Amino acid sequence: MNQAGIDFQITVVDDASTDQTRAIAESFAGVRVIAAQEPRPGISGKCNALCAGAAGSASKWLLFTDADTYHYPGSLAKAVTEAEKTGADLLSFSPEQETGSLLERMLMPVVFADLVRTYPPERVNDPTDPTAAANGQYLLVRREAYEAVGGHQAVANNILEDVELARLFKRKNYRLRFRRGAGIVRTRMYRNTRAMWEGWTKNLALLFPHPLLLAFKRGLEFLAIVGFPIAEVALILRKATLLQPIPIIVGLGLLFYILFLARIRRAHFPGSDNLLALFGLPLFVSLLLRSYIHTRIRGAVNWKGRRYPQTPHPSSAENHLLKGRSR
Repeated sequence: MNQAGIDFQITVVDDASTDQTRAIAESFAGVRVIAAQEPRPGISGKCNALCAGAAGSASKWLLFTDADTYHYPGSLAKAVTEAEKTGADLLSFSPEQETGSLLERMLMPVVFADLVRTYPPERVNDPTDPTAAANGQYLLVRREAYEAVGGHQAVANNILEDVELARLFKRKNYRLRFRRGAGIVRTRMYRNTRAMWEGWTKNLALLFPHPLLLAFKRGLEFLAIVGFPIAEVALILRKATLLQPIPIIVGLGLLFYILFLARIRRAHFPGSDNLLALFGLPLFVSLLLRSYIHTRIRGAVNWKGRRYPQTPHPSSAENHLLKGRSR
C-alpha cells in the first residue's frame, strides 16, 4: 500500500485462511479481497488461488507475490521499469532471506547456495540457454504473454508452479529475467521447524535434477570437512603422541571448509549463518532424501492440509528439447 510512482491495484486472495488475514486485508481502503474456491482435483491450491486473483485483470503487468513478503518502498515502480527496459516478459526476484531459528540459520544458506549453482541468473536470462527459473514469492509478468501461455492454469497440476511457468515462458520464446531481489523484496520463508521441514520436503527433489547424487556429494563434503580432523584426534588419543601428518590432515579439512565457505557465500546470507551452514549439510542431505522418497517413490506430499501428486524434474533429454526450441 505504501508503493509510489506507479498506479496499482492490490487483490488479496484468501485461500481458506484460519487467522486474521482476511480481516487485516479488508481494513485497508482500496484493497480487493476475494475468496478462492476449493481447487478441483489435479490443481494445486496456490495455482487455484493465483488464477482467481488474475481473472478479469486488464492491467499491462501482473505481480504475483506471497503474503509473507515485505516490499521495499519504490520497489514496484523499479521492477516494472526494469522489466520494460530489459524487454522481459517475466521478471522474478529471489527475495532477501531472513532467518530466525538456529536450524534456519544452518540450513537455508546450504539450500540457496545449491539453488544458485543449479539456476545461475546469467543462464536463466540467456534466451539461448534452456535453464529456466523463477521465484513465486515475486513473479512479475506481462499480462499478454501470461495469457498467451495459458497462465497458471497451464501449470496448475504442479507444486513447483513458479519454475514450471518460467520453463513454459522460455519454451514459448518469451524472455525471462531472474536475479536476487536485494533492496526490492525480503521474506522469512518458514517460522518454525515443522513448516521448514514440510516445505522443503515438497520442493527439494523437484528443484534439483539429481537429488540422490547431490545428497551423496553434500554428505561427502561434510565428511571431508569434519572427518580428517576427527580421524587425526582419534589417532592421537590412541597413540598418545602427536603424529607427523597432523598439519597435512588437518590442513585438508581446513581446505575443504574454505572451499565450502566460498560456495556458501554466493547465497548472500550473513557471515554468522555461513559459518553455521556446515552443520546444515547433514540436514540438507536428510531433507533431499526425504523429499526424494515422497516425490519420486510415494509420488505425493502433504502441504497445508492438502495432498498433492508431484511431477519429477525434466530429464536431460527434455532439457535438450528445450534447448532446441529456445531462441
